[in-house]
Amino acid sequence: MFRKRKKWIICFIIIMIFSTLWIYWGNCSVQVTNIKVADEFIPERFNGFVIAHVSDLHNAQFGENQQVLLEKISDANPDIIVITGDLIDSNHTNVDVAMEFVEGASELAPIYYVTGNHEAWSEDYPILREQLRQKGVSVLKDESVFLTQGEDTIQLIGLTDPDFTLHNDLFDEREAMINKKLQDIVIDNSYYSILLSHRPELIEVYSNNSINLVLSGHAHGGQFRFPFVGGIIAPDQGIFPKYTAGKYVIGQTQMVVSRGLGNSIIPIRINNRPELVVIELNHLDK
Repeated sequence: MFRKRKKWIICFIIIMIFSTLWIYWGNCSVQVTNIKVADEFIPERFNGFVIAHVSDLHNAQFGENQQVLLEKISDANPDIIVITGDLIDSNHTNVDVAMEFVEGASELAPIYYVTGNHEAWSEDYPILREQLRQKGVSVLKDESVFLTQGEDTIQLIGLTDPDFTLHNDLFDEREAMINKKLQDIVIDNSYYSILLSHRPELIEVYSNNSINLVLSGHAHGGQFRFPFVGGIIAPDQGIFPKYTAGKYVIGQTQMVVSRGLGNSIIPIRINNRPELVVIELNHLDK
């Protein structure tokens, strides 16, 4: 009896050690996910255009001076880097850590940034915004810019997170507000449009405004991911969220959702490694 009990104790300890190491690795090692987006509306000169998509860093650190994350971005050789919100975490804001990443990334490619809900919640966001601008980051605040390759042009749109205006959404005002903003920003639908917006749950609003490609985060991959189930819980989507990771299509709108890099209220991920998304645009012949 004693030997049998001892064997079970040893097995339990081994399982606990393995589980601890697996969870640690699954929260500290960055996974690169390559996604190809094909569309006939992508201009020919943007064929092969590479976007490194960073979301929900939440002040997480990957190596000294973010070297691990920066090396993975460098390996992707992106044409631009986009940050889709929650670069900082309102619960433990550290602008210096956020800027360590930005300073390194700015040497690799032009950076375009939009806010997330944690920037809206943080008193330090004005400091971060000013430092981002000093480093040459394009902080898109409900506005668009145009990217050119030769004679071809695409429209890059950035939305400010709705929590800067609405601290809660008791009356479902977010959709109406975002819809109005997009109607004001998207004046010419003849350009292929890429929207940077923190919130994937608003995909129907984006689709109704004829956005071609949306890049989002916010859902943290559903925090805990299980085979055949996907993510378990996400902000503003609740239990068994619909939009947590990968590519989704509604009408002519494609949306790529990053699982993000850091954690916030829930401090660990399970089966859901921190993610850098690398997107390649492909012109699709009719």
